[in-house]
Amino acid sequence: MLDLVFIAFIAYVLMLGLRRPFLWVLLYVYIDILAPQRIGYSIITELQVSLIAFAAAFGGWLLLDRKEGSRFTMRQFLMLALLIYCWWTLQSAEFPESAVTKWDWVWKALLFAIFLPLTITTRARIEALALTLTLSIATIVIGTGLKIVSGGGGYGNLKFFVQDNSGIYESSTLATVAIALIPLVAWFTRYGTIFRPHWMVSAFALGLVFASLLIPVGTEARTGLLCIAALGVLLLRYTKRRFTFVAAAGVLGLTALPFLPASYYERMATIAQPGGDESASTRLAVWSWTLDYASRNPMGGGFDSYRANSFTYVMPVREVTGNTVTVQYRDVVDEGRAFHSSIFEVLGEQGYPGLLMWLMLQGLGVWQMERIYRRWKGATDEEDAWISPLAAALQMASLIYLVGALFQGIAYQPVMLMIIGLQIGLNSYLKPFESDRRTEITNERIKTVMTPSQKRAKQRREAAKARLKPT
Repeated sequence: MLDLVFIAFIAYVLMLGLRRPFLWVLLYVYIDILAPQRIGYSIITELQVSLIAFAAAFGGWLLLDRKEGSRFTMRQFLMLALLIYCWWTLQSAEFPESAVTKWDWVWKALLFAIFLPLTITTRARIEALALTLTLSIATIVIGTGLKIVSGGGGYGNLKFFVQDNSGIYESSTLATVAIALIPLVAWFTRYGTIFRPHWMVSAFALGLVFASLLIPVGTEARTGLLCIAALGVLLLRYTKRRFTFVAAAGVLGLTALPFLPASYYERMATIAQPGGDESASTRLAVWSWTLDYASRNPMGGGFDSYRANSFTYVMPVREVTGNTVTVQYRDVVDEGRAFHSSIFEVLGEQGYPGLLMWLMLQGLGVWQMERIYRRWKGATDEEDAWISPLAAALQMASLIYLVGALFQGIAYQPVMLMIIGLQIGLNSYLKPFESDRRTEITNERIKTVMTPSQKRAKQRREAAKARLKPT
């Protein structure tokens, strides 16, 4: 029955796309994030729904859609260069079979992120993409939140719609993405036009934010806690009453403490003492190994090159005998450990050239959103007021993602690549209006900066010049 519901919905959107081809782009976003072919049980698992949606999205844009406003930007060029470089490192990968497995989804994610900005050329399309992306994640977040509230949870034990622990359904990844999208959820409550600001929209958004904050608790993902902290710090910039905000956040946190399970406290305590946790200890050892590996292979070792690692580290082991606790330090030998950091993931797989391209891609996004935020800040008319807050929300999404990416290998996470595509689309959409905006800002600054006495002095100078002109 569930398979038929998914198939009927996909078929319906495919038919609607005959008149509105952009709907096929949104359909691919929905399928790529939610992965209904992994949720279903029979028929849909045999269908290549993702491939069908991608072919429809690209073919619809190529044959039926308008190309007005489409442009190829520097960040798209960077993604294309990174895509080609990933293919090049694949040819000499240390572990060809596993490298090909990862390449099968990485190239699709990068290619779609390159293609995406070409299709979002209007405000309506920008908002539709942001909404589809948010609601697709919300489907997973809300379902997971309900499971947590009903008593499910625990690190590695919380199962979502699928039975495996990969992609967006990996606990730390979902925690990072859920927190990163909170500013975007808040944006819809004030500036949305598909669902206009209304108390029902605000109520849904509030519930979704609460569910998003529950994800790090239910999954006991330490990265999620760091992302929440990053969100709180970033929001201080946009909060007028900062002391009240900090006090309210503290009270909310203290109120939640009695309801958290003991296992959550134990796992979060390892953030301050990484040497006492096997997972944290192996990360430090893997990062050290990766730096040494990159010095020997500066061009990278291809996807999944972490499988070559082998190292020994010291791990404290506690033994409790009655009321006595003894700690013994033992050598632990490990090998084939994942990078557990996007920085070291790219460094180990694509070397220093790949890492440089990846960092430039992320850094340019933060810089572009900052430039848009400042340039359009203060716009009050309805046609422009939405721009600066959206840029701020997308910038915060990138920064929170980068915080999470420091501690997990999600360098090519499709959702965050779509956020990059959304950033590029917003930047491209605003290009034609920027010269007019610069003129408006300059005129406003002249009016604001000049004091009344300076204005009178300027008027006197202009009057004197007029009198000196020959008649």
